[in-house]
Amino acid sequence: MANAKTKSGAKPQMQSEPKPPFPEQHQKSPGLESKVDPQPRWRAECYRPAGKLTGKRALITGGDSGIGRAVAYLYAREGADVAITYLPSEKSDAEEIQQAIEETGCRCILIEGDLVSDEFCREVIETTVQQLGGLDILVSNAAWQNRKPSVTEVSEEELDRTLKTNVYAYLRLVRYAVPHMEPGSAIIATGSEVGLQGSARLPDYGATKGAIHSLTKCLAQELMEKGIRVNCVAPGPVWTPLNPTDAGASAEEVATFGKGMGSSPMERPAQPEELSPSYVFLASDADSSYITGIVLPVMGQPG
Repeated sequence: MANAKTKSGAKPQMQSEPKPPFPEQHQKSPGLESKVDPQPRWRAECYRPAGKLTGKRALITGGDSGIGRAVAYLYAREGADVAITYLPSEKSDAEEIQQAIEETGCRCILIEGDLVSDEFCREVIETTVQQLGGLDILVSNAAWQNRKPSVTEVSEEELDRTLKTNVYAYLRLVRYAVPHMEPGSAIIATGSEVGLQGSARLPDYGATKGAIHSLTKCLAQELMEKGIRVNCVAPGPVWTPLNPTDAGASAEEVATFGKGMGSSPMERPAQPEELSPSYVFLASDADSSYITGIVLPVMGQPG
């Protein structure tokens, strides 16, 4: 059934998304989605919204690009007002998704700063609550990643940056958000297959993703009595600016990302639009009211 098509004559989405090899490329971190080739797909044109998040207020960290951008856009299509965080150098990407969200009729506020700072994490929550009138959905998604040839080359500076961006920010954001969240609210983190299966060249990043998975389960147990569900999505390889900005990946490796030994059996990375519906599912009380504390694998392979 390699050439199977839908009734409309088009190939199904899992067979029509871009496959490597991609153009060889590299950017200085954190990079811009507007410079990634081919452009990551985030609009989810096959998706049909149903007003699942109408009236909700959502915060998505790293919402300027990659998975965060796709989630922010789908949340808006489902009726939610959205706040997104981004680094100063990512402003043009942030403004692009802001415009797309506002075209849906929902609000989008931009919050610029670095999540390694505890002060900024507090500011992010306070700004969201003040400008959107509350907070119903927190998506801790922003991440830092650089491959290394050996664990001996993980510097203190790199370890500190990775832990603070990926783990500290998640815990801090939850700490400041929970007092503002009502029963029926949802917290969703972005984990990784690396946190489940490991990766020889990502010891610090893998450790943070494992910590995110565990932290999700701990928070789910604590916050259940408050009526707040806490879950995590664990993606496999996804085509985002995180790939061409990885200082430990060569331009040649970026061109074949998601293909070859150790990669997805689909022989390609996922596109952000293939991840975002799972975040809608976990945010919607109507869809997942009996689900909390899970790490949902979206990895393009069994198990």
